[in-house]
Amino acid sequence: MQFGLNFFPCLSPEQRSPQQHFSEVLHLASLCDGLGFTHVREVEHYFEPYGGYSPSPIVFLAAAAMVTRRARLVTGAVLPAFNNPLKIAGELGMLDAISGGRLDAGFARAFLPHEFQRFGVSLDESRERFGEGIEQVRLLLESENVSHKGRFHSFANVTSLPRPTQKPRPPFWVAALGTPQSFEEAGRNGYNLMAIPLDAKRMFDVLGRYREAWRSAGHPGKGVVMNSFFMCCAMDRSEAIEAARGPITGHLKGLVDAAAGWLAGASTKDYPGYDKIIAQLREETFEQQLEKGFAWVGTPADILEMMMDYHRKVGGFEIASLHVNPSTMPMAVAERSMRLFAQHVAPRIARELAAA
Repeated sequence: MQFGLNFFPCLSPEQRSPQQHFSEVLHLASLCDGLGFTHVREVEHYFEPYGGYSPSPIVFLAAAAMVTRRARLVTGAVLPAFNNPLKIAGELGMLDAISGGRLDAGFARAFLPHEFQRFGVSLDESRERFGEGIEQVRLLLESENVSHKGRFHSFANVTSLPRPTQKPRPPFWVAALGTPQSFEEAGRNGYNLMAIPLDAKRMFDVLGRYREAWRSAGHPGKGVVMNSFFMCCAMDRSEAIEAARGPITGHLKGLVDAAAGWLAGASTKDYPGYDKIIAQLREETFEQQLEKGFAWVGTPADILEMMMDYHRKVGGFEIASLHVNPSTMPMAVAERSMRLFAQHVAPRIARELAAA
């Protein structure tokens, strides 16, 4: 199993200035190669504290490319609903070149009603915009002199520059939250999968659907799954819990506040059950995140046990993307957590998985 860093800012300027935030996260990114973390991942969101410090993952990852040499750079994820595919393709090609071919291109449908409202895009178009957008970006990266007529964007005889450094293009990832159709489509199209932790039984089901769709479509292997977890490691369990409780609670509150449109009656045509998901998250506690295995908080031994338990219950996944600095987590705590994980947890996980 591989481990990397998932940066997902949930901050207001009153809590931390943008200058301080980016200085700190780029420092954490600079530790990846030396500690064995294999990727740096950045989100795309807008306007609100939840994700608003990251309107462009590509800009951030270009900076991260300058402080790393081996870590993969993952857009986690670009949102075709709010971007022209011609622009996305050109910027992805540029980042692939800047990083020496280390880009992993992740895409998502977007799910926050306030973003759709502010961009003037209908929620009911999200699935079509996503499908059209990722297909157009794929064509532009894989081929030259490309033409495509879509409902939302069309172009004729276009060669996107810079051409990708990786051939025929960087690996594609698709983010899926909870809709079985999204997991199945990712597998059918041969795309790697970015997920967030769900109840173990439900996750076992949707990951099974993804892998079965992958196999049925004739793709080699079984696909690649990246799952994201909060992580805070300390040698003393109570110290880790005390350090993580406030920041993780703050991140969850930021999510619920940003997604409040689902509770106010936003359309769920392309998002069945999202109103119920956000209503449930509104009641979620830090303790429940721990109990479900969504937050790996504690000593190295605690975290090893949590990881192995969740991995077994959901049928396995290949990559863990660790959110080490949620909300107002101090940088020093996040750095200590990374170092302890790399020293005491990662080597033992390799042995545990080999023995399983």
